[in-house]
Amino acid sequence: MDDNQLLRYSRHILLPQIGIEGQEKLLGAHVLIVGAGGLGSPAALYLAAAGVGTITICDGDSVDLTNLQRQIAHFTHSLGSNKAQSAQHTLAAINPGIRVTAIPHRIEGAELDLLVSQSDAVLDASDNFATRHAVNRACVAHQKPLISGAAIRFDGQIATFDLREPGSPCYHCLFPEAGGDEEDRCSTMGVFAPLVGIIGSMQAAETLKILTGAGQTLNGRLLLLDGLQMEWRSIRLRKDPACPVCG
Repeated sequence: MDDNQLLRYSRHILLPQIGIEGQEKLLGAHVLIVGAGGLGSPAALYLAAAGVGTITICDGDSVDLTNLQRQIAHFTHSLGSNKAQSAQHTLAAINPGIRVTAIPHRIEGAELDLLVSQSDAVLDASDNFATRHAVNRACVAHQKPLISGAAIRFDGQIATFDLREPGSPCYHCLFPEAGGDEEDRCSTMGVFAPLVGIIGSMQAAETLKILTGAGQTLNGRLLLLDGLQMEWRSIRLRKDPACPVCG
C-alpha cells in the first residue's frame, strides 16, 4: 500500500483483527454483487469505501423515481440510467483506487458461472427466487461463499452460506426451489427505507469478515429482523442431506 492508501484505510488497519495484512487481502479481493437496488446499494458503497479491490455489480434494470426512496447508490440525475452503471459511477466517486465493472443485464447460464468462479465472495442482492437459486447453484459448484439478504415491508433477513466449511447448508436447503412460495415485491408490498440499509450493510460486513478472516460469520445461521419492534431472531440452519444442489 502507498501512503494515501495507508491513510485512507487507517481505521481498518488500527483494528488488530484486520491490520495491514487484512487490508491487503481486501485490496486483492474480487466481490460479485448481484443486484444494484435496495440491498446492493449500501453493500456496494461500504465494500468500495473499505477498499475491496475489484467489484463486479450486475443489474439489468433502470433507475426509476420510486427507487430513490431507498436505493442510495442512485441519484435524481441517474433516472433512466442502468442501475449497474449508475452504481459504478457512484462507487468510482467514493473510491477511485478500486476497479468497478458494471454488467448492465441479468446474468445467467455460462456468464453467471464464469463470474462466480472468478470471485472471492458473492452477494445476492436480487429480488427474485429464480436468480437466487441460480446464484446459489453456481456458488455451490465453485465453493464460493454466498451472502444472501432480503427485505420486504418491515421484515429483513440475512444468511451466509459457505460450503468451504464441512456440513454447511446452501440456500436451497433453507428455501427449496420447488417450494412454490409466492414472491413478495416492494412494488406491491412496500418496504421501509432504512431496512434495506441495515440488511445491505450487514451483507457488506459479512463479506469483509470472510475476506479478512476476522471474527465469526453467519454461516449456518439465519438472522431475522422485525424492523417495527427492532428485534432480531437467530435461527440455526442444518444441511439437508437430500438437497439436490449441495447434498
